[in-house]
Amino acid sequence: MTILAKGKSVHFDDRYLHVELEDGCVILTPMSWYKELQEASLKQLANYSFICKGTGIEWPELDYHLSIESMLLADTKKHAA
Repeated sequence: MTILAKGKSVHFDDRYLHVELEDGCVILTPMSWYKELQEASLKQLANYSFICKGTGIEWPELDYHLSIESMLLADTKKHAA
């Protein structure tokens, strides 16, 4: 399955990673899924950029990358279980 989901913005709260997509949808995934992000400072979390034509997110200081498609697929699998 191929999903072309492009990110627009990223936000965090104490429980979730929020990724707003260009189409207006918002993906919420638990921060507990991302140990590296949980351990990062707010300054490090704020320093992100979209990569791969907007389909991925990179935190250069953390050397951490996320695929938006994988976030969608992981969320779908968790809800299907």
